[in-house]
Amino acid sequence: MISIHRIVLRRLLLAWFAVSLLAGGLAYFIELEKIDDAVVALAASQAQFFAPEGLDTGNRSPDELALMREKAEEFVKRNFVVIEVYDRNEQRLLEVVNPQHEAIEAELKRFKHRFPHDSHSHYEKFNVGEDTVVQVLVPLPSKLGGQAGFFEGVFIVDRATLAQFRDQLWRMLAAVLFAVLATTILLYPVIISLNRDVMRFSRELLKGNLEIASVLGAAIAQRDSDTGDHNFRVALYAIALGKAVGLPAGEMRRLTLGAFLHDVGKIGISDNILLKPGKLTDEEFATMRTHVALGVDIIEQSDWLQGARDVIEGHHEKFDGSGYLRGLKGEGIPLNARIFAIVDVFDALTSRRPYKAPLPLEEALAIIRRDAGTHFDPKLVEHFIKIAPALHADIGQANAGELEMKLREAGMHYFLRASVETHRSL
Repeated sequence: MISIHRIVLRRLLLAWFAVSLLAGGLAYFIELEKIDDAVVALAASQAQFFAPEGLDTGNRSPDELALMREKAEEFVKRNFVVIEVYDRNEQRLLEVVNPQHEAIEAELKRFKHRFPHDSHSHYEKFNVGEDTVVQVLVPLPSKLGGQAGFFEGVFIVDRATLAQFRDQLWRMLAAVLFAVLATTILLYPVIISLNRDVMRFSRELLKGNLEIASVLGAAIAQRDSDTGDHNFRVALYAIALGKAVGLPAGEMRRLTLGAFLHDVGKIGISDNILLKPGKLTDEEFATMRTHVALGVDIIEQSDWLQGARDVIEGHHEKFDGSGYLRGLKGEGIPLNARIFAIVDVFDALTSRRPYKAPLPLEEALAIIRRDAGTHFDPKLVEHFIKIAPALHADIGQANAGELEMKLREAGMHYFLRASVETHRSL
């Protein structure tokens, strides 16, 4: 069985991975936005220093244009790729390009832009090759009101600044991932502690359920055979045969529960028939057969007891289809019922009853072999024949206390294992 520590660690690591992806992705997106804002702010802070004179005048002299160009040429030395100035009619007055970045300017000509018709500056970021550039469009206000023209500057963000921004991004991501991991590690002992409490309560609950089923089955068996040992033995035989054929833990739990309660329907059969020492009449036998349907009705209202249904409903079916309640045949009979049918008959043959002496082991096994293919599943009989001698030596002569102790140990093992496997599948 897989350790609960491995289960918790695996799930915590999955949770850490999922939360890290979510938190890291969110932090990455936020930091990228911050980088974009910082880049735009850097470009805007440079653009605000450009305030050309003469845009308000209708007739701009060559001297005014020369001064404007001179100022623009100074700006292209401050990480600007290109500076353009337009009048209020969106006619370009000048264009100054940084000769070091002519390739970037040529690339940007592919992108068209609209002029802003409000008082706000507009920005757009582009990645050109390995360079990051920001296009800044700034309305230039007129002293007479409205707009005198427009400033367009393409600002290149130097790689040192970008590297600094990216370093900040990775530090933020590392901090987020570390915080998530630290939280996950701190949760581990808390979850393990809570799991111990849950497992303790689960063991107590399962033990109580197991004991109730065992006591109820033993009480019913005592009505029929004057002993509850039959139920303990058939449950142990069934567990051993189930293990031999590789039943999973969940089916083993249902098989064990079914072994306890296989004859629960006999609680509804009158003592005149149930305890009759002689042979039953046809009418009495028909009444006795109703204990199967009665048993199904009794457990119908309990979800937990539904696990016993296959055995309760099917343990009198026969492999050739001649059994009851439903006349099922072959592998149409539930596997747990086919397993239990063998061990139930075997225990009946090898046990002492008021009306008969126990048969020797070899004689009992000979009957089981004889009925393989008619009463019993032949493949299951082969498995049972191999383990029967050791089982009978260990269980057949054990007293009630020994049987109860063996059954509690085996039953609790599979009940707990089934619970863990159910929990793992959730």
